[in-house]
Amino acid sequence: METIYVLDTNVLLQDPYSLYAFKDNQVVIPAIVLEETDAKKKFPDEIGVHARTIARILDGLRKRGKLHDNILLDNGGTLRVELNHRSLNTLNQFFLEPTNDNRIIAVALNLMLEEQEKEEGRRVVLVSKDAMVRIKADVVGVVAEDFLNDRVIESDDMYRGFSEVYLDNQHIQSFYQEGSLSVALLDEDFYPNEAVIVKAQENPSGSSLGRLDSTASFIVPFSKQTDSVWGIRPRNVQQTMALELLLSEDVPLVTLTGQAGTGKTLLALAAGLLQTEEMRRFKKLLVARPIVPVGKDIGYLPGEKEEKLKPWMQPILDNLEHLFSVKKREELDRILAGLGSIEVEALSYIRGRSLPEQFIIIDEAQNLTKHEVKTILTRVGEGSKIILMGDTEQIDHPYLDPYNNGLTYVVEKFKDQPLSGHIRLLKGERSELARISAQLL
Repeated sequence: METIYVLDTNVLLQDPYSLYAFKDNQVVIPAIVLEETDAKKKFPDEIGVHARTIARILDGLRKRGKLHDNILLDNGGTLRVELNHRSLNTLNQFFLEPTNDNRIIAVALNLMLEEQEKEEGRRVVLVSKDAMVRIKADVVGVVAEDFLNDRVIESDDMYRGFSEVYLDNQHIQSFYQEGSLSVALLDEDFYPNEAVIVKAQENPSGSSLGRLDSTASFIVPFSKQTDSVWGIRPRNVQQTMALELLLSEDVPLVTLTGQAGTGKTLLALAAGLLQTEEMRRFKKLLVARPIVPVGKDIGYLPGEKEEKLKPWMQPILDNLEHLFSVKKREELDRILAGLGSIEVEALSYIRGRSLPEQFIIIDEAQNLTKHEVKTILTRVGEGSKIILMGDTEQIDHPYLDPYNNGLTYVVEKFKDQPLSGHIRLLKGERSELARISAQLL
């Protein structure tokens, strides 16, 4: 039986094409959703882009008929803008305030009550990205669901970038003597550039590290270049794996995930400095991060661009102070000015640029949307290497979660591509307190 899906504003602002995601059912857009969307259309960010996209889609659908009637969609479903069923009388005994959220819930509730009076009434579902809207809808008896079509993964099973293999002595010997081992000899599937912990079946306590080649056909030993990078030595096996990818010339895209304190930023900066300043593989080291506040926004900041950006770029500068062994910010500023090849930038200024022969680090990438990471990756020029990293459990963007953010999107979409590699860092190394806090809190 056909289902009626009532869409909240945040669903359309998250994905303007979401109205096509409900197959051959009926999609209802409350009139107040148009008002809320219209208020966002002049925003300069992605929300504004999506609001304008929604307007264009609905304007195009007007050619098929009146929007307040059922318009047939290409996927077999129907769409209508709901002008009736707006009365708040059914909600007044529960929620008194005539807020926009309550108006949307009222439309869904009134439609549900109307369908219940019919002999073969249809099911009514309110779809919202706002947990409180779903909770309030549930309180008044309306079925409410999150919009899950934008999820890249369904659960906490994101690709981690490494696996373990147990080999007999014959294969272990072949691996060391010949410098490779054919995957055809193993009853397992691997991804290109996936890291492998090689263990002997007779002595599992001993192990060595290998990596799949770009074709995922052979396991090859790690290089020795990860022992020390710009004075930084890896403290655990995942950090060694990360450095192997960060220093590999044949892997232009590297993604790193992990909790706070696992060393993502420090390792990426160390690898970038080595390859930019010493090895001269790249002409510039560019470090950028999105400006998304944690907690309440501090508002406008005084000064020129560099002064405004300092609070947002502080974590990057802290790591650079450690790598250059300086104690005062003035010393670091002199070093960076003298080198001239290190640029710390807000991600807002990346759009429209072309970035050839650069080592590019994008920090806090979990706060990026799918569209934003696409914009960034399409800026990467010839001879460049880009690192996307972040903690998918610490997301400050209001419409993103661990399953639909841009970093997760790139990890999952690129895991079978020969030009990319990924490592999930597991162990915190900042301090014992930081490690335990990340686990317990």
